Amino acid sequence: MINLNLYNMKKLLILLTFFAVGSPSFSQTPEKNTPVVKENQTVMLSKAAMKDKIKGGWAGQTIGVTFGGPTEFRYNGTFIQDYQPIVWYDGYLKKTMLEWPDLYDDIYMDLTFVEVLERVGFNAPVDSFANAFAYAKYNLWHANQAARYNILRGIKPPESGHWMNNPHADDIDFQIEADFLGLMSPGLPNAAATLADKVGHIMNYGDGWYGGVFVSAMYSQAFMSDDIQYVVAEALKMIPEQSQFYQCIHDVIQWHKQYPEDWKQNWMEIQKKWSEDIGCPEGVFAALDIDAKLNAAYIVLGLLYGEEDFTKTLEIATRAGQDSDCNPSSAGGILGTMMGYNKIPDYWKMGLSEAEDMDFKYTSMSLNKVYDTSYKHALAMIKANGGTVGEKEVTIRKQSPEPVRFEKSFEGLYPIAKVASKTNSEKNEITFDFEGTGFALRGGAAKKQQDLPEYIFKAELYVDGKKVETASLPTSFTTRRYELFWRYKLPNKTHQVMVKILNPHKDYEIRASEAVIYGDQANVRLGSK
Repeated sequence: MINLNLYNMKKLLILLTFFAVGSPSFSQTPEKNTPVVKENQTVMLSKAAMKDKIKGGWAGQTIGVTFGGPTEFRYNGTFIQDYQPIVWYDGYLKKTMLEWPDLYDDIYMDLTFVEVLERVGFNAPVDSFANAFAYAKYNLWHANQAARYNILRGIKPPESGHWMNNPHADDIDFQIEADFLGLMSPGLPNAAATLADKVGHIMNYGDGWYGGVFVSAMYSQAFMSDDIQYVVAEALKMIPEQSQFYQCIHDVIQWHKQYPEDWKQNWMEIQKKWSEDIGCPEGVFAALDIDAKLNAAYIVLGLLYGEEDFTKTLEIATRAGQDSDCNPSSAGGILGTMMGYNKIPDYWKMGLSEAEDMDFKYTSMSLNKVYDTSYKHALAMIKANGGTVGEKEVTIRKQSPEPVRFEKSFEGLYPIAKVASKTNSEKNEITFDFEGTGFALRGGAAKKQQDLPEYIFKAELYVDGKKVETASLPTSFTTRRYELFWRYKLPNKTHQVMVKILNPHKDYEIRASEAVIYGDQANVRLGSK
């Protein structure tokens, strides 16, 4: 039970401190784990506290993704009931890292970019980041895989993440990979956003890019304050107000004020207003939603209703459903940064020490190594942005958040239907007709037997009898094209689509399913007279 007098006194002190120094509640001694305001926007933090926060950020996200792993996309369009157990025990972390390494795409994608910074430096060209993950051996999905395919075929960033070239531009991918930016940018959200512009547009655009900017900014602010509401609100200032991403997160904050004790009611409001996905072809007309803003809403849900309690935060961010390993990973990392490694409850660190020296699969980095590397990068970032590094403390020139530029994916496109495609094996053709302004044809190239070597199909796309694209369709999972073909911004009329396979092979096949169809206005009948 909360002591209301103490609670109100704490809030009053926070309010007075805010008006006195222009910053949230800070401790008064550098030995504590929060900064000390020196003057205006200059903040002092002990080096020991900063490293503890960096460790807390990496450990928190690793704990979160491990905890939520078994529930990932198993609860779509619903939350996980309170009585549903989610496993956690001593040794579970190490067991999961050994037996399910692909679960950690949240981490190994971050580490790929950390390794580039370590190898090439802060001025690394975008190609260094893009090629590092495009040629890596790990599996990827959605916007990442679409970007990998683009890069391997010569479409470079930022075009590789643009929605005209990537049907997953608004997906969650950069959002789950931006942690490293915030962890190396304590109190420097604008500096993190500058790097996010370079890295995030490899695989995302618009709301998909904003997800990474927002998450990295929350990490950055978590070094500066022990008030999670302040951290969320300050990070949101980085996002243009006219974007749907901003509007969605702003709604969650307002609903938290309206329903402060009921996260499930807030979840219901999110579901009613923000659960329609228009980009990802798997999520259109389906319960699955990998859209960045919806899953960012669940991160914020966990942070606000978790009330700086690590267990409550992980539970809510996970039980909100959808991408329920990535969301507690982000929430756990942000809260872990705020509270520091040493204050993460021992229950959640059970077995962590056994895993901290293990390299994440596909990388040459372990948690212990990235703790040190991110700390080194943070010191360099502080100096590069006007701060100083002393023997036992750092002085940070804390940045006021500045909104990044406005972008919008899938402008003027509205999902209106799904149509089935027809495969003519004798003619080696796939065909369908539709009325609208665009389509995305789901499917892929596959081996009929898994032990066969890779084969790459060549295929041509015809729209209304005109050839508009020739594409390679690899059967390899790591180099596959995530959708067969797509085209947007077509004239609004009836169209005939044909895919012609140029090099058919009896041991391999092109599997085509339905096409998502777009129009230039929403197809809404509910309530019409």
